[in-house]
Amino acid sequence: MYLRVCCFVFLTPSRTLEPEFPFPKPFNGLPVFTPIFLYLFIIQNMDATQDKRLFLIDAYAMIFRGYYALIRNPRLTSKGLDTSAIFGFTNSLIELIRREKPTHLAVVFDVGQASVRTDDFSEYKANRSETPEAIKIAIPYIHKILEAMHIPILGVEGYEADDVIGTIACKAEKEGYTTFMVTPDKDFAQLVTDKIKIYKPGLKGGDIEILGVEEVKAKYEIDDPKQVIDFLAMMGDAVDNIPGLEGVGEKTAMKFLKEFGSIENLLANTDKLKGKLKEKVEASAERGIMSKKLATIICDAPVEFHQEQYDLETPDFEKVKEVFDEIEFRRLYENLYRAFAPAAVETVVVSEVEVKQTPAGTEVKGQVMQLDLFANFEELEQATSTKSTIENNDHLYQFINNPKAQKKLVDNLLQQKVVCFDTETTSLNELEAELVGMSFSYKKGLAYYIPLSENREEVLQTLEIFRPFFEKEDLLKIAHNLKYDYKVLKQYDITVKGAMFDTMIAHYLLNPDGRHGMDYLSEVYLNYKPVSIETIIGKKGKKQGNFRDADLRTQTDYAAEDADITFQLYELFAPQLKKENLEELFFNIEMPLMEVLAKMELSGISLDEKWLAQESVDLENDLKQLETKIFELSEEEFNMNSPKQLGEILFEKLQLDPKAKKTKTGQYATSEDVLQKLSSKHEIIKHILEYRTYQKLKSTYVDALPSQIEKKDNRVHTNFSQTTAATGRLASVNPNLQNIPIRTVRGQQIRGAFVSGEGKKIISADYSQIELRLIAEISGEDNMIKAFQDGEDIHASTAAKLFKIPLAEVSKTQRSQAKTVNFGIIYGQGAFALAEQTGLSRTEAKQMIEAYFETYPKLKEYMAEQVNKARQVGYVETILGRKRHLKDINSNNFVVRGHAERNAVNAPVQGSAADVVKLAMIKIDRELEEQQLKTKMLLQVHDELVFESPVDEIDTASKLIKTEMESALKTQVPLLVEIGVGDNWLEAH
Repeated sequence: MYLRVCCFVFLTPSRTLEPEFPFPKPFNGLPVFTPIFLYLFIIQNMDATQDKRLFLIDAYAMIFRGYYALIRNPRLTSKGLDTSAIFGFTNSLIELIRREKPTHLAVVFDVGQASVRTDDFSEYKANRSETPEAIKIAIPYIHKILEAMHIPILGVEGYEADDVIGTIACKAEKEGYTTFMVTPDKDFAQLVTDKIKIYKPGLKGGDIEILGVEEVKAKYEIDDPKQVIDFLAMMGDAVDNIPGLEGVGEKTAMKFLKEFGSIENLLANTDKLKGKLKEKVEASAERGIMSKKLATIICDAPVEFHQEQYDLETPDFEKVKEVFDEIEFRRLYENLYRAFAPAAVETVVVSEVEVKQTPAGTEVKGQVMQLDLFANFEELEQATSTKSTIENNDHLYQFINNPKAQKKLVDNLLQQKVVCFDTETTSLNELEAELVGMSFSYKKGLAYYIPLSENREEVLQTLEIFRPFFEKEDLLKIAHNLKYDYKVLKQYDITVKGAMFDTMIAHYLLNPDGRHGMDYLSEVYLNYKPVSIETIIGKKGKKQGNFRDADLRTQTDYAAEDADITFQLYELFAPQLKKENLEELFFNIEMPLMEVLAKMELSGISLDEKWLAQESVDLENDLKQLETKIFELSEEEFNMNSPKQLGEILFEKLQLDPKAKKTKTGQYATSEDVLQKLSSKHEIIKHILEYRTYQKLKSTYVDALPSQIEKKDNRVHTNFSQTTAATGRLASVNPNLQNIPIRTVRGQQIRGAFVSGEGKKIISADYSQIELRLIAEISGEDNMIKAFQDGEDIHASTAAKLFKIPLAEVSKTQRSQAKTVNFGIIYGQGAFALAEQTGLSRTEAKQMIEAYFETYPKLKEYMAEQVNKARQVGYVETILGRKRHLKDINSNNFVVRGHAERNAVNAPVQGSAADVVKLAMIKIDRELEEQQLKTKMLLQVHDELVFESPVDEIDTASKLIKTEMESALKTQVPLLVEIGVGDNWLEAH
């Protein structure tokens, strides 16, 4: 039973949190207090007049609901167990108890087959797909949790949960109970009375919906909830495979109910119907009557209602914790405790908060909040349905706007081991952004904001005060998306030095497939909803305002909150990096790389606008010629950019594929992969594909790149993301230079627009076959290792082995086929795909793959080992320990599972290649700096690095680059780098 707790708090002024700075009062207007006496008087809450409220939970409906709510980002344990269904159900259960405080509660399951209905109609529910494996696994755990919570589990063999709930609800009604049927299932509407209601939990934190008599009547436009049975009987139910009347849908069923009131009355008056509908209804009359029987929830199932059996009791917290620990539900235990805690304990005390680091997590006010590695946005029902905000959370945020106080703050910051900082600016473009302010935090709930002047000289003076902080080597500086702040400060001649910690990158390493925005992480991990920037400056668009225009209080709250939240995220992520053995990868690769990338982005690369303008004219001419050729071949003109018109030409007029597929909109599919398969059937296909390629080159690159040039220095500054690709590879945005086509001659030409400055050259350094070399290294495949060590052409060498011929006799076609197999194996390519790419028959392709694995047996063993390891632990690793979690590796769906298995083989190879390139970039940057060379690294594209070098440094820089790239990682397989030099990227490559 619940306890009522009365809380009396005596408060006296406490000591100040910090040294006596001449700061203004906290903006919240709250002095800081420390509690001295706390007396708790506990009285048992046994109010005899309390309403008797029974909640009956439709177990499977709620379990499926929880599972599908997390389907896009399933919740996995460290061992790969999918706990989405368990989490979704349990979290909803705890939230219901916390919110509604039921007096009585039970959970009802389907037990066996519903023979009371299948005896009448063998096809009842026959069309339902097999229960997902994650739900099958979930049931025993949910039973354990319910047993530990002392919640009764009900079910009757041969009857559905609906029947058991209906029976108990009717019996409870007679005992004076108000019953809430917890389910999203519309069938239960037939049971609704003044004392029986549907309780429909909201999705993803949404509002609940309670349906009483009036709500049901309004929803179905009926006079009595019992007519829902007739409604279902008439229209049928595809979910349960209830056939209904032929030709009757939802609208028609509502219309019939208004006119006839019931299915029996409808069938007795079919003479009032007309046309085909009359024929259909009469022909399916018997089916309709059977449907009504199937849709009727039974209210006299063999189950009793004994009030004491359904009392909501206090859980056995220790047993619940045992189950939660097993399935890694680290936060739900706290929520469970809160759900059963008395409401009066919610008295708020503003006090100094000491944050202590513990091995298990971060202790805050005596409660533990531990990082959940697999948290995701769909889980926002997790901690509580209501998030903390700046309005109801203890905090002390202060602005400091005079130099004397700022210097004292810096003195204080320099005494700390760890400090979080953040910058507020006028733009997301670091090259244009002006500093508006800075914030600092080194303790939960405490942060300082430094507003900055619009006058650049005054800003520089303020920054000089903070220079000692930014340049102190042994002070760990934390930020979220630190590269942005680093680049902004660089524009003011401030270089952030020493150890750094980017919470965005940290979370990426812990959960590479997740989202990494600060607001999102705050909601998921801290159960705290930050102030939205849009509430301050408005939504994106022309009318969006400027942060500088906000009043000082608003600026302080927003900026200080950012620093505070980021500091709290650091306290969660730092120990988790250590636990997951990711510290070395984080501190020795990702954080040093962040600085390298910042320098590259600030440097930018020159574009030849005249060259692009001419290329645009040339492409336009080529497109016109291709269009003319295509019209000649089709013997009529049409809109080349209309898939509908193109489809009609190809599949109706030219009859290229009698089995041509259509899209959902009814037009023919004309995507690139569809056209590629038709390339041998008609000359027109080749020209259409070429037309599309040229059109994309023109619109996406040739015409678009000039608009990306920065006026400040007439260079293009791409942005490299470390947190986009789950494999560990870098991504390039604004503009995306990694997607510039290189497989076609015309695509390669675009690289000619990227030019060196006066007196300089472009150096291109490209790893040769790095993924093949690394898979040989990782797998320990002797034959492949030897081929690389002997300097053989690996594709020719593979062809010689596959076709059992001397290396010198390998033909161009054989080498090409071997190359396709070499790279295809890494990406899990099967016989079907290989046959399509090589022109071999599927049998020949299968034989080639078998011969390949006979040639490289250890490679096959390695692939099997990777898949098995992933199945056991739920992830795979690169050479340097980067993890890729594979949530679908044990899926029952062979397509989904196959994708995960291919990733189990490919991810370590791709990720290891990414790690090697990153290591090389860090080493090259350090060497260039140590040797005081003016050569600059500008771009990283896949396995290639692009530099701009003064002519007199070309030889020195080329040698340095090649040496560092080839020795980036110690391997028995030699890493080979090809160097090229030219006036532009095309010439160098």
